[in-house]
Amino acid sequence: MKSKIILSGMEFYAFHGCYNEEKEIGTRFKVDVVLSGDFEKAAKRDDLSQTVNYQSVYNDIKQIMSKSANIIESVAYQIIKTLKDKYPLVEKVEVTVYKLNPSLGGKTAWVAVELKS
Repeated sequence: MKSKIILSGMEFYAFHGCYNEEKEIGTRFKVDVVLSGDFEKAAKRDDLSQTVNYQSVYNDIKQIMSKSANIIESVAYQIIKTLKDKYPLVEKVEVTVYKLNPSLGGKTAWVAVELKS
């Protein structure tokens, strides 16, 4: 049975960006993650050990977000790599990293990068 675990709207204050101001002042980011795999055993047995603990996933993402990067593509890549390496039940990962209120010279709600493995 194919299943998805979705963590949506995780917000972090971080220091990602190419410009000095972004690295010094920081800004808010939002992250969405979709983990695809076969979690049928967990569902049938009501057993956390047969699935992916989304609290652990959140903590992994929080750790990645705490490290400065120049571009959000790199952040999304690190999230995918970490989750694929750490959780063998995960077959596919989709990540969207949003930079909220980016400084583009005009009003913009967000810019985002989406990567899929």
